[in-house]
This record gives sequence, C-alpha cells and structure tokens, in this order.
Amino acid sequence: MISLVNSMFKPGVIVIGNHVQSLGIVRSLGRKNIPVYLINDRRFCIGRFSRYTKKFFLFPAIDDPEKLCRFLCHLAGQEHLKDWLIMPTNDAAVYSISISKETLEKYYKIPTPNWDGIKNAYNKKMTYTLAEKCQIPYPETWYPENFDDAVAISAKIQYPVILKPAIMHHYYKKTRKKAVIVRNSSELLKEYNQFAAVVDPTEIMIQDVIPGRPGELFSFCSFFKFNRSLASCIAQRIRQRPMDCGKGTTFAESVFIPEIAEYGIRLLQEMHYYGLSEVEFKKDPRDGKYKLLEMNARTWLWHSLAIRCGVDFCYLQYRDMLEGTIEPVTSFRTHIKWVHFYTDFGISLNEIIRGRMKIREYINSLRGEKELGVFSSDDILPFIMETISLPYLFLVR
Repeated sequence: MISLVNSMFKPGVIVIGNHVQSLGIVRSLGRKNIPVYLINDRRFCIGRFSRYTKKFFLFPAIDDPEKLCRFLCHLAGQEHLKDWLIMPTNDAAVYSISISKETLEKYYKIPTPNWDGIKNAYNKKMTYTLAEKCQIPYPETWYPENFDDAVAISAKIQYPVILKPAIMHHYYKKTRKKAVIVRNSSELLKEYNQFAAVVDPTEIMIQDVIPGRPGELFSFCSFFKFNRSLASCIAQRIRQRPMDCGKGTTFAESVFIPEIAEYGIRLLQEMHYYGLSEVEFKKDPRDGKYKLLEMNARTWLWHSLAIRCGVDFCYLQYRDMLEGTIEPVTSFRTHIKWVHFYTDFGISLNEIIRGRMKIREYINSLRGEKELGVFSSDDILPFIMETISLPYLFLVR
C-alpha cells in the first residue's frame, strides 16, 4: 500500500518532440509507473497513442524559446507539475530549453545544460574547434564567410564534398535535408547559393566526404556527469534514410570499439558535459581513423536499443536528477540489433533494386536478438497507427 501511494506522487516527465525516440522515452519511463506527458508541434504523433502517455499537448512553437517557456510555466501551474523533468528530443527543443533553463528551473528539473554548455554541440563549428583541441580526428572542413570565399575554396579542393549547416535545425526545418553532396565546382556554387537563401551564409560549411557506405557510421552514446561516463553504449549504424546522407538511422547494432569510447569521453570531459548525448563518427577507409561528424545533446532515434543492451539512459537520468547519485553501469551487451521496420524495409528494398544489396544480405541482417523501434506487444497502438499512416508518409516523402 505504501509503495502504491509513493508511486502516485512520483514526479513525472514531459517529453518534447515526436517519432520513435519520443516513443522510446515514454515507454521506458511509463513501464516504471512514472507519469509522462508528451508535447509536439504536430497533431499526428505516434507517441501520443502509447498507453504510457498520460496527456498530449499540441504546441507549434517549440523552436521559439520565449513562447515555449511561457507555455511550460503555465502548464506547470495548471497541471501541478512541480519538479517534473523535461526531456527534449530534437535540436530545436534543446535550444529553447537551454536558453530558458534559469526560468524553467523555478518549476521543473532540467537535465539539459544551459546555453553555455549546449552551444559547443549545437554549432558544429564549435564542436570541431573542441575536437581539434582534444586531438580528435574530424573530416577536413572549410568555412566560407561569403560567396567569394566559396569560389576561392571551390577551386582548390578535391571532390566530392558535402555542404552542411553548422546549426542543423535552421536548415532542416526549411528544406527537410541535413546536407547536400556536390561533385564539382559549379555544383558547389549553385548549392551554396541555395543554402545562403535559407540560412545565414556564416553557418555554411564545406566538408570532405569520407568514402564508404553507412555501415561505417558509429555512435558513442552516454549518460555523462561532468568528468566521467556513468553509462555508455556504442552502435554501428548500418542503414539510414536516405542511405548516402541520412536524416535518421533505420538499422543499428550494438558493438564495442575502445577508440570510439576514448574519443567520446575525451570530448565530453572537455565540455564538462552533463546529460545524455550521442557523439557520431565515421571510419575513414583511407587512413583507418574514426572521424567525428557531430554531437547530439539529447536522446537519439534508436536509444531504445540501449535498453535492450542493459542501459536505460532515460531512467538513469531521471534517477540522477531526483536522487543525486546513481551506480555507474559499466558494460552493455553487444550484437543486439535495432530496426525501424517499415522505414528500413523501404530503404533496403531500394538498395536491392539498385543492386547495392542482396536479398539474402537483408534477410541475414535481421537474424538474432532485436529491439523494434515501434512495435511492442504491450503497447500495440503506436504500431497500428504507424501502419495506417504509411500511405500518407509515402506521399509526403
């Protein structure tokens, strides 16, 4: 009886965002009888259909720090959410929460660092500056300040290269793209002008393309507390959508690579970072080095894989914020797979049609222990709603 009463008064969690990573947080905490509210900027959101989502709120201005702060402060009083945690799942929400952290902490517990702690991950220029300081390899990168700089750079580099924004969500929100690969000087200048019409030219980066398929992508994921990792998991991201310049992983497998762990820990220690993060690398076949691509200062798409591997990041952070100390998780299970089935099937089918994957290769990749991104026997409605929405998603994409 006492434990039942105590569970009724547990501080809950507000999850901000959509899609598979939000659903993963909702399930992780909801299964432990922690109340979870979900906020998203669109009405259709598979996480809202989870049996573990207690309430859903539509709020279109997640990327506006002032408006989101006012909304959350009002919500805290309206719903009696004193000391609830806020967990953002996308860069726009991370930015808004970090900017408003001081005000929000009057009502909530905020694991997201303040802006001084986030900006080094939020802006890739600053991430690479830190990487250089820490002697962590990263792809050769150029930073044109204007079109004349882009012209000068275009004449002296080898192709292909990739154009990408230093601040991802500014560009992604308007184009639904993360980056563009260009193969010659004229393509680069054309794409540069298109970039400059969407974002501040000083946010545009030109970067060497590391050759190789997405199977050479890796992520060091951790719950970090200032100077040490309290829990970590490493995954090889084998397939993504689209395959060549992905917006999201569709298939991953847990692995252990000491060099990646060392680089990830070195970067986070230099940042004196607190919280959950994903530090992304790609192995360069030309020199065998793992090179830093970017860092996400939040949960990532496939974080529920880590739960299957023995590391429940969201619950660890929840406990640390409430209790102040937790026992470190010192290992994780390897060779466990994660798949977002429908999206991964579509990507794999396209690869098979293009002759870049064999049917047997796809089937063999699905063998072994798996964590499914959406389907769960104890929470079936999100999978049903995703299935019903497939025609709409196909037309949109």
